[in-house]
Amino acid sequence: MRSLLAITLFFGLGAGVAFGQLPSLGTEPPRGPLYPAPTAPLAADSMRGDNAYMRRIAEWTPCDGGVSAPFTVPFAWANRQVLLRICSAPSDYDVRVNGRTVAYVADGSVPAEVNVTRAVQEGRNEVEILLRQTPALAQIESWESGSEPRQPGAAWVLSQPTLRVRDVVARTWRAADESDYTAEVAMVVKSEALNPRTSRLWYELLSPAGTVAASGHRDITLDMRREDTVRFLAHLPADSLWSAERPQRYTLRLKTQHEGRYDEYTEFRLGLRSAELRDGQLLVNGSSVTLRTASVSPGATAAELANVRRSGRNAVVLAPGTVAPSLYETCDTLGLYVVATAAIDARRGGDSRRVGGSPANDPAWREAFIERARNSYHTAKRHPSVVAFLLARNAANGICLYESYLAMKAEQETRPFVYPEAAGEWNSDHLSIE
Repeated sequence: MRSLLAITLFFGLGAGVAFGQLPSLGTEPPRGPLYPAPTAPLAADSMRGDNAYMRRIAEWTPCDGGVSAPFTVPFAWANRQVLLRICSAPSDYDVRVNGRTVAYVADGSVPAEVNVTRAVQEGRNEVEILLRQTPALAQIESWESGSEPRQPGAAWVLSQPTLRVRDVVARTWRAADESDYTAEVAMVVKSEALNPRTSRLWYELLSPAGTVAASGHRDITLDMRREDTVRFLAHLPADSLWSAERPQRYTLRLKTQHEGRYDEYTEFRLGLRSAELRDGQLLVNGSSVTLRTASVSPGATAAELANVRRSGRNAVVLAPGTVAPSLYETCDTLGLYVVATAAIDARRGGDSRRVGGSPANDPAWREAFIERARNSYHTAKRHPSVVAFLLARNAANGICLYESYLAMKAEQETRPFVYPEAAGEWNSDHLSIE
């Protein structure tokens, strides 16, 4: 209800508001990709995408102001949530389903999800992506447009239970007096029910060798549209962790059960390793790492990334923009460290430090900066190759970047958040990069 009210308010603000300076409205919180499936075998092959719970939208057709496409909601999705995932778009955009505006997405560079349960009907439906190309956003999107896609990327319609796994995160550490590591896997569970609902969440964590590192279940009860986190711990031998030298990963299997019936299966690979900044030095699995970086386009191909690895560089710094869907996965596999970058390049907005003299020091842009930092973080956080985050590029400095840094630090993340143009100010962790 809150998001729908926000949309109503948003579209009633009037022409005097610069839409490009507002954050997204009507979208789900950003998360790493999850691929729901109706059976365990389909979950194991979930990267293919299409199954009874997840269907790719067909090719986009041009329409007035953007593109449109049909999609089908089967009867089997009754009493379940229907989510629309748009992987990227060349500008900010509105999402319209069956003629009804359901969301505004201000950051087209990252995947966005919209809960469209109330807007869809059984059978045929239509989604429209209406590209705004808000002129004000050019101030913080100063990368070359020629490298960006000209229409939205892939889009999916997926179905999840009323009580669903919304996100999964993991952190790994070693106690001072121990040789093995401990991993905490946290599953964020959300209920869309209007009444209290109890479900059981089953989990199984398999080592790179295929042995069971942890398994069990947790019962969780959530009342009206609440969210909570379910956690479990696993002890890991040091030689099973992900590293640049041994880019190996665990497998996490999840399934939800309600009233004796299994509602959903999910499976994905999970790179477990520790990464922290200590006295300006990056430590991965307790060992000091110096990042020998190459700057690459966020659309870099697997071949380009492999060439970086062969060149003797061990890390890439991404330019701002739309990240290729396979980039992080490729770096996970290659053992190539990544410094992810929020979609902010504000060179066109100027570099004045007076209040309002640049987007970074204009309070009107505060929420837009924070949103883009959060988007970059949450969509990349699960990938073991990502060892640091850049808040922006070429954006001068000011209140918006101060607030972005504080917002990211509130995530209790041990990986560094850096801003190269901070010029020694406090809103950038000191990270050694060659």
